[in-house]
Amino acid sequence: MAAEEIQQDVIRAAAQAVVIEEVRAYIEQIHSRGRVDLTDTGRMVGHLMSAEVLLMNVAEAFTPTN
Repeated sequence: MAAEEIQQDVIRAAAQAVVIEEVRAYIEQIHSRGRVDLTDTGRMVGHLMSAEVLLMNVAEAFTPTN
């Protein structure tokens, strides 16, 4: 394995760790505020939009570039 490939693998692993931590922190933030009010449509839309962005970041971090 070439040095450049190893460097890319290290960067990729770091990006994966960062995105996993972002997801964990977001979930912790939601839980720390107590139960989610399912009747508050504005807040629910906000959560869905945030989750969508996080999922796109997860997909990007875990999709091979080759």
